Amino acid sequence: MSESRRRPHGRRPTRTRAPRPIDLWRPVPRLPEPEPVVAADDPTAALRSLGDPPLPGNRVAAGQYLASVIERAATLAVGLAAAANLPTEVDGVSTDA
Repeated sequence: MSESRRRPHGRRPTRTRAPRPIDLWRPVPRLPEPEPVVAADDPTAALRSLGDPPLPGNRVAAGQYLASVIERAATLAVGLAAAANLPTEVDGVSTDA
């Protein structure tokens, strides 16, 4: 064997181990009860903290459109939580299922 093809003295080639199979159907611990989904007092606060969108032309109108989308998404989130029988809170009133 040529000198370049020899292994260094005392070293063995490393072998990779096959991963152990995971039992996907094993029992899992019970999840804790979900906390109530609370309607945000001001869902557009984070958007407003960033300032007007950097769009040339009509920045104020673009900000208003984005705010309306965020408000609608927040409303739908609480509605979907209520439809899924999750505990919700709207205006401080609990609507537990």
